[in-house]
Amino acid sequence: MFKKDKDSSGRFKPLKVLSIILVFTAIAIALSALVMYLWNAILPDVIGVKPLTFWKAMGLLLLAKILFGGIGKLIGSKKYVKKRQWRNKWMNMSHEERKEAKSRWKEHCTKRNKSEPKE
Repeated sequence: MFKKDKDSSGRFKPLKVLSIILVFTAIAIALSALVMYLWNAILPDVIGVKPLTFWKAMGLLLLAKILFGGIGKLIGSKKYVKKRQWRNKWMNMSHEERKEAKSRWKEHCTKRNKSEPKE
């Protein structure tokens, strides 16, 4: 399921980096255009604000990301790294080790639920 690439040598791959940058840029442009379109189609008539330019729409998206999403999620998430580490560990376990981990986790969850005070 989670197989490594055939060429997983850890080498720098400029074509892959370029394609990631291009996809990110295309998504940012599309989202900014969508925000600009929706803002200009709805808000000037409803509440009387000025129309938004493309760059202001992009700035508004960035501001919303910082205020509501956090900067850490913009750069990289520790939660994602831990999830990836656990997935790699899981994939390297044998069938018996997986069964043991599942049973220990189930035991942990039932102990936790029993120890919590009921309201």
